[in-house]
Amino acid sequence: MKVANEIFEWLIQSGAIAWLFYFGIAIAKPWVDGKIKHAKTAQQREAWTLLEQVTMTTVNSLVSSDKSGSQKFLEASDQVQSYLADHGVHLDMKTVQSAVQAAYEKSPLTSTKPAVDPVKEAIKTAPNRADKLLVPDGSIMPAKG
Repeated sequence: MKVANEIFEWLIQSGAIAWLFYFGIAIAKPWVDGKIKHAKTAQQREAWTLLEQVTMTTVNSLVSSDKSGSQKFLEASDQVQSYLADHGVHLDMKTVQSAVQAAYEKSPLTSTKPAVDPVKEAIKTAPNRADKLLVPDGSIMPAKG
């Protein structure tokens, strides 16, 4: 017991414990900082995923209501922000409104596509090269038909 006590006193008097403590903190601090940064990144990723899911659900639920587009937009923005605030995610209104607009554009229930596809119309009016045939000598012969 006396030997253990002497070793402990030597560690204290020589400063070895202080050096070990400092060395342990110097090694552990970057590791802990990395863990904190990773946790914040994961938390932000989950917050954005939640925001996307809530906005899609809210926009899809308001599509068939008898309100104007701006009223639906404001109501969806308010609903999303209050839901997120209730669940501990605090975002400014501009971010929420951007997410609501993106959800509206992504939603299959809100078609923003034109009734006529411009590419198909261009294909219909384009000249058809198959109407002309190349003959072996390199000249062009109109197709029969």
